[in-house]
Formats: sequence, C-alpha cells, structure tokens
Amino acid sequence: MSERPDRRPSPSAAKRPSWRRPASPAATPPAGPPASPQPAPSAPTPPNHRSVIDSAVYRDGRRVASPTTLADTFRRLREEPDGMAWIGLHRPTEPELHSLAAEFNLHELAVEDALEAHQRPKLERYGDTLFVVLRAARYLDAQEEVEFSELHVFVGPDFLITVRHGGAPDLSTVRHRMEETPDLLSLGPEAALYAILDAVVDGYAPVVEGVQTDIDEIETEVFRGDPAVSRRIYELSREMVEFQRATRPLVGMLHGLMAGFAKYGTDEELQRYLRDVADHVTHTSERVDGFRQALTEILTVNATLVSQQQNAEMRALAEAGFEQNEEIKKVSSWAAILFAPTLVGTIYGMNFESMPELGWSFGYPLAICLMGVICASLYVIFKRRDWL
Repeated sequence: MSERPDRRPSPSAAKRPSWRRPASPAATPPAGPPASPQPAPSAPTPPNHRSVIDSAVYRDGRRVASPTTLADTFRRLREEPDGMAWIGLHRPTEPELHSLAAEFNLHELAVEDALEAHQRPKLERYGDTLFVVLRAARYLDAQEEVEFSELHVFVGPDFLITVRHGGAPDLSTVRHRMEETPDLLSLGPEAALYAILDAVVDGYAPVVEGVQTDIDEIETEVFRGDPAVSRRIYELSREMVEFQRATRPLVGMLHGLMAGFAKYGTDEELQRYLRDVADHVTHTSERVDGFRQALTEILTVNATLVSQQQNAEMRALAEAGFEQNEEIKKVSSWAAILFAPTLVGTIYGMNFESMPELGWSFGYPLAICLMGVICASLYVIFKRRDWL
C-alpha cells in the first residue's frame, strides 16, 4: 500500500513532527503519595464535549480509536506512529482551538479566522499545514431561501480538523463514506480534504435546482403581473451574490491545488478526484453567473412591464377624464339652454300686478318667442364648439 510522500518514517519517536508537543511530564509522577495534586490538571480547561462532534484516529485507512475528548485524541495519536487524526468540531470554544493550535502548531492567524468565522473561501498554506475556508449552501424548500454556512479545515501531515459554523455540510456522511473505502482514506489527510470538498460542491446541486425552479416561477409571476414579484427578485438576487462569493473563489482554489500536484507528490487517484471536483465547481459557478444575469434581465423586464402597466393605467384615467369632461360639457350645455326659459318663466311667474306687458295681449307670445330665440342661440353656440 502506497504511503503519502510527506509521511514521516515509522521506526522511532523521532519520526513525529518536530513541532509536536512531547508527552506530558505528568505521565511520570514523582515517587510518593500523589493524593492531593491529582485533580489540578483537569480543572483549568474543562472541554466542551458538545462541540466535539466526532474524533477518531486512523491507521492504514481504518479507525483504531474513537476518543471522546481532545486530550485523549492527542494521546492516542502519539501512540500511533503512522496514524492520522480526524477531529470534527462544531462552533468550538476558544480554549479548545488553542489546545489544538498548541498540539498541532496551527498558525495564530488561521486560528483567529476559525474563531471569528465570516471569512471568504480561501486556501492558505502555513508550513506543513493547509488552511481551507469553504462556504457550504443548503436550499430550504419551505422558505424558498438559500442558507449558507462556513466550514474551516486544517490539514497537516497526520491530522485533519474541521470546524463548522452552521448546519451544512453533513460531514458524518463524508466520514462514513471514507471509512467504507479504507484504501482511499489510507492516502492521508489530503484524501479526506478532497472528500470534504466534493461534499460541499455536491451540496450546491440541490441549491442550483431550487434556484432554477424559483426563477421559472418568477418569470411566470412577472408576466402575470404579480405586484410582489419585485421583492422576490431582489431577495433572490442577493442570495445569488452570496452564492457567487461561495463558488467563484473555489475555482481558483482548486486550480491552485492542482498546480501543486507535482511539487507535493499528490497521489494520482487524488489528482483525478480533485479534477472531478474542479469540473463540478466550474459548472456550478457558470450556472450561478447565469442565474444572476437572468435575474438582472428579469428585473429589467419587470420594470418595463410595470412602467407599461402604469402608462396604460394613466392613459385609461386620462381617457376616462376626457369622457367625463365631454359628459360635463353636454350636461352644462343643456343646463344653460334650459336655464334661459326657466329664468324668463320665473320672472313672469312672480304674480306682481305692476309688471310690464302683463296687460298686453302680445306679452305671452313675445315671452314664448324670447325663450325660443335664446334657447336656439345657445344651442347653435354650443354645437359649434362641439359641446353637443
């Protein structure tokens, strides 16, 4: 079975990394009754067992120990010269990360990033240790939203540490799959790293499908004139910006790993594995770029349709106002025409005895003729002005 090129020889304790802490001096207590000093070492930093999801030591790709605490993991790894530790943490405490940093010589900047989280995907190398930041994504069907979480991975010559900030991805599945293929896991921590990369990238596929479904629904809502579609487009566009930030740096990261195949003597099987992951990342990144472009175009089309709808409503209001004005003109014209005889009839209906023309025999015909002339004149005037 082939070993990793950077695996140290096995005959003696000198093969352990030079930066590895030696066994604790407390392992050789002085002669005499050690009754009272015993509880002191365990009191200062009690580990939070809830943050250690799984911890195991492997030899030749097979699990040989499942320690329950970080201290037990360190001890068992020292006892396995050719072993590899895989420690999975979820939101660890600061003392836990500092204990890992002291044991595996992790760089303080990488530890600080793992504590604070909110990092962009990146790949950094600190001596023999590789520090990788990944952004996992998960599509929530009920809310029709994309949930992002952060994953930090420390990869060393004989250890792999994962620090999760969020619910995704499910690394227990990755671990079980690797344990079922010990030949692959025996290639070292790099094999586990590539399996984690593959799990993160595979987790993007359901997100891509969910977003595609959302975009199809949005297109239907846009042409149906749903007023709430603009908010949905905006929210999905923001999620696609986050998705781009999660996937686009991965393309460069994986190409950087592939560029170091010859320098670090990466196994050929792992090279094929990583190339496949890189192809999937490139495809996903292109899909996400297409989604964002499509959402931009849909937003433009929606703005155009909304503008057209507003223009149509304004036109309809203008036409209704014009028709109303025409009706008002007609009503006003007829009211003016009928007002003339009403005025004359009202005056002569006042029943005063001393009014002129009351005793004149032609007074009544004259009043009727006057009413007719006034009404006819007003009708002709309004007709010429197209009021009637």
